[in-house]
Amino acid sequence: MTIQASNDDLKELVSRHEGKRLDMYRDSEGIWTVGIGHNLEAHGISEAVCTLIFQEDINVAIEECVKLSWFRDLSDVRQAVVVDMVFNMGLPRFSGFRKTIDFLKNKLYASAALEMLDSKWARQVGNRADRLSRMMETGEWP
Repeated sequence: MTIQASNDDLKELVSRHEGKRLDMYRDSEGIWTVGIGHNLEAHGISEAVCTLIFQEDINVAIEECVKLSWFRDLSDVRQAVVVDMVFNMGLPRFSGFRKTIDFLKNKLYASAALEMLDSKWARQVGNRADRLSRMMETGEWP
């Protein structure tokens, strides 16, 4: 079924009434909503939206990592480990891994790998930490 109103006119009307919020919020009925009236409880998000958000989040993590003076000296596998960790916990929390970072700066990858495992983060993420630690130590993809 089609309607006579143009898609642009319809979008303008609905967005004027709904407003736009880029953070998740509860609407007047207490329903989790995001964007322009997108009901997360009834509709979730599409695969395409999930992929778009994921790519944007990966890009943010990469942008944060490339600002680190020592990051470019790492191999692609070790860079991926750091990006994964920054993606997971954010740069401020990752920056708290001072010993790990010092080992990375000095190319002491086995020590960095062990230090990664000696953390609250490793206990929280389990297998992820084990896999990333092995990658850091060996410089090889799993």
